[in-house]
Amino acid sequence: MKYIKNYKKYLLTKENIHKVPQTFGIYTFWNKKESPLYVGKSVNIKMRLQSYLNLHLGVKTKRMIELSEYFSYIKVNSELESLLLEARLVRLFNTPYNIELKDDKNPLYIKITKDEYPQLLTARGDVVNNENNLATFGPFTSSSNVKSILKTVRKVFPYAQHKPGTRPCLYSQLGLCFPCPSYVNNLNDYKEKQKLKSLYKNNIFYLKKVLNGNLKIVRNSLISKMKKASSIKDFEKAIFYRNKVNMLNYITQPVIPVEEFLKNPNLVSDLRQEELSDLKKILDNYTKIKSIKRIECFDVAHLAGSSPAASMVTFINGEADKSLYRHFKINQPKSRDDISSLRELAKRRRKHLIDWGKPDLIIVDGGKGQVSVFHQELKGLNIPIIGLAKRFETLIIPVFYLGKLKFNISNIKDGTSINLLQRMRNESHRFARRLHHKLIIRELIPKDIN
Repeated sequence: MKYIKNYKKYLLTKENIHKVPQTFGIYTFWNKKESPLYVGKSVNIKMRLQSYLNLHLGVKTKRMIELSEYFSYIKVNSELESLLLEARLVRLFNTPYNIELKDDKNPLYIKITKDEYPQLLTARGDVVNNENNLATFGPFTSSSNVKSILKTVRKVFPYAQHKPGTRPCLYSQLGLCFPCPSYVNNLNDYKEKQKLKSLYKNNIFYLKKVLNGNLKIVRNSLISKMKKASSIKDFEKAIFYRNKVNMLNYITQPVIPVEEFLKNPNLVSDLRQEELSDLKKILDNYTKIKSIKRIECFDVAHLAGSSPAASMVTFINGEADKSLYRHFKINQPKSRDDISSLRELAKRRRKHLIDWGKPDLIIVDGGKGQVSVFHQELKGLNIPIIGLAKRFETLIIPVFYLGKLKFNISNIKDGTSINLLQRMRNESHRFARRLHHKLIIRELIPKDIN
């Protein structure tokens, strides 16, 4: 069967599952003959796989695990990618337990109708060969996941779920059915009517591409239209397409066609190595680093100086290792001062070099001041420290020149390492805010409440 030879299969044991990363991904169970039995998706494939070792499985699930000899997994970057890839694999492999484990034996599909104004709907049963459908996608294993993804995509490319009526629908007022077929159909101005009809069908065209996993094609097309509109000084239209590009980037970044995951199940790992190599290449211009296998990123969060908190997130080979994350409650009095908070953070990190392990590289969210304080407190440990400045996405790289600490500025917009650095910074923000919000809530609740 096509693509099966690409999959690395592991014996279904506790030891092998323990080695699986905690990340978005797709997993497949295989029988002794290496035929696929079931395809699933999860935001944390390690935890999902571990759940199948539970003693209290349902009858059908228990039977599936008894028949399973191997498992495989593919790491992806987002929930959208995992949903589209899962559907593609279920259709490709025709896995028996993706139907067997459902109480409703009819699989879920997304269909686009052949109406004058095509509707995008979910449907169960045999819809693949229905001549009334313009396109079908699936089968999908979870209706809630499908509806969640469609709700997200609809914000980028609005669509209708109704035939033209006498008045615009409620969703048109929310910008989710735009242009609304009911509004367009009742226009008297022929040119305006054709213009809006074309815009609606354009949305359907892009939706088909997105649901097929051709995200990169969609993005490039929107960018091309944005540039064309800008070149003729149609700035309103240019902004329109720019906003769509930004929204699409938000829900799909990084943009990778689903087909690429099928060709190479190790695609994400390969991309991570490419990002690390690019980062090392940049840093080698200023300071020699033997390896950057383990990278730590630090960030501070506070609200006007109140409830200050900090985070340390750790990435191993470009992947988040949440077992090595650490939270810090900032104790020093100048909590409004990020520099002072970072100084406390660096001192506390220095105390745990043995029990927590030593990083190959430290990234500090900030500029020269933030990097300087970390550099001072970790002096003599031979740990490279760099800063990531938000405004222009630049690296702040300290080097000694004639006995003095100097700073080199490196723009990283054009390299693949920007994906890794932004991913780490976003994760450190999220993790710092998590403790910060807990501290705020604790301060807001009166201590004398019983």
